[in-house]
Amino acid sequence: MADNATSTIRATFDTREAADLAVEHLVQQHGIARPDIIQSASDENTTGTESSRGDVKRADAPHEGEIEVSVDIAADQLQAVQRSFGDAGAIRVSGR
Repeated sequence: MADNATSTIRATFDTREAADLAVEHLVQQHGIARPDIIQSASDENTTGTESSRGDVKRADAPHEGEIEVSVDIAADQLQAVQRSFGDAGAIRVSGR
């Protein structure tokens, strides 16, 4: 009998670039549909807490907060997704 349990896993990133990379890993390596992935850490528009290669400080994209990527996954994907988040540069990963 298959285990249908799901877990929500969240990862926090300092840069938009790292968060975007994590989303691409989820889509391409784990087959998770892009609309099922949530990116937010706050209600504010932010590019993260640090600049990445293409970031330019702008008034409409301030460096004022971390970026969170959240996804519901099958329990048997937990370790692989945690590893992917780490590979993409997550500063924190949590699951429930």
